[in-house]
Amino acid sequence: MKKEQIRELEEKIIVVLRNIFDPEIPVNIYELGLIYEINVDETGKVKVIMTLTSPNCPVAESMPADVKKEISLLEGVSEVEIEITFEPPWDHDMMTEEAKLELGML
Repeated sequence: MKKEQIRELEEKIIVVLRNIFDPEIPVNIYELGLIYEINVDETGKVKVIMTLTSPNCPVAESMPADVKKEISLLEGVSEVEIEITFEPPWDHDMMTEEAKLELGML
């Protein structure tokens, strides 16, 4: 996979992530700032480093599985690894301006 194809796949992954919503906050997980890193290698292996709004999040098991499933459906993806981290811990400052506006925080 060439650099341009990797970049295109990363953009498609972001589109997918913008269609996955946190059940407690009506904003997608990408705009919420829950996605820390997206890495795609030349073989189509995708690694996403993400967090949850809290370690006790009720979707701690299902959300990462949903993210993995949705990304794996994209053409060009050979494998998906989801890593959950709580470092740094998520807070409201990680949200995009769009998410803050949506939630009436601006």
